[in-house]
Amino acid sequence: MRVLAAMSGGVDSAVAAARAVEAGHDVVGVHLALSSAPGTLRTGSRGCCSREDADDARRAADVLGIPFYVWDFADRFKEDVIDEFVAAYAAGQTPNPCLTCNEKIKFSALADRAVALGFDAVVTGHYARLSQGVLRRAVDDDKDQSYVLAVLNREQLSRAMFPVGDTPKPQIREEAARRGLAVADKPDSHDICFVPTGDTKAFLGARIGVRPGAIVDHASGEQLADHDGVHGFTIGQRKGLGIDAPAADGRPRYVTDIDPATGTVTVGTSQDLRVSAILADRVVWTDGTERDEPFEAVVQVRAHGGLAPVTVHPVRLDDDRPGFRLDLHTPLAGVARGQAAVLYRPDTDGDVVVGSGRICATGDAVPDVAGTSISDGGSARAR
Repeated sequence: MRVLAAMSGGVDSAVAAARAVEAGHDVVGVHLALSSAPGTLRTGSRGCCSREDADDARRAADVLGIPFYVWDFADRFKEDVIDEFVAAYAAGQTPNPCLTCNEKIKFSALADRAVALGFDAVVTGHYARLSQGVLRRAVDDDKDQSYVLAVLNREQLSRAMFPVGDTPKPQIREEAARRGLAVADKPDSHDICFVPTGDTKAFLGARIGVRPGAIVDHASGEQLADHDGVHGFTIGQRKGLGIDAPAADGRPRYVTDIDPATGTVTVGTSQDLRVSAILADRVVWTDGTERDEPFEAVVQVRAHGGLAPVTVHPVRLDDDRPGFRLDLHTPLAGVARGQAAVLYRPDTDGDVVVGSGRICATGDAVPDVAGTSISDGGSARAR
């Protein structure tokens, strides 16, 4: 096959490209320029997609003997990833930009261009596996990225290749060294590539501005402090709340709710964080099978979270969009709107991805499957 290897400049994508070459594919390497000013992206061990990453990707392509190009996706990245990230925080949500980048850049914009140019698939260094078009967890649980890939539909997955998902990370580094790839010991990137300082709150504040509001107590409704904007908070947050006095019982306070309309941030106990129901929109059935009836699954609600058993109820939302309600068998704490709820098959010990949705309501704000109203004024009805 003729395949396009997305080379980020890290060890995983370099080895993925090398394995594609070794498998006999006609491979072309490409690095995505995601900023009109690459120097503003983070560098070193905390980087991703910076100028130094482009240089590392080019050197890896030279070692592999494959053509290499840099494609400018800066405008698309700003519109689809950065702007959406800022808007979500302004709306009191906690988005995952890596998930959005996979959905809209790497496996949409990039894949579409690749197909238009005659490529059969896009190769990446993601830690996940594909088995007959079905997305599965990586062998290395610590590096598994099936969660951030679960927004991909069956067609997008049919054009994807994940060559490193069957190998633990330490062995990938050893393989890179054997192949003479200089990135063998390059530290993993982490955090958000487009936040140069690592200070997400400051990054958001510079774009959203000051939007004052109140921090109130969950139980009493008492105002405890003021704040400059809901973008500085996320559900489950404990530190940096700006509250001078401890709780009356001396226990820690956590953010339990964020209301962007009024600017109110509610704090309470760890017990107040627990929810037994989740409503999700933007549904993607990753395995290609549409669901109409309730079924059992296990859910992961954050990138590095554990699995929890749920009963899934497919519903139609107020504008007839598909959604699903999750009834948790055991309550979960710190479930944030804007994150993905990724469903896995329980009979595979959570190995096979079923689908995903964006968390849009939790707890008391979730309708029952008969269709009561939800907190933002919409409604859902059973399908």
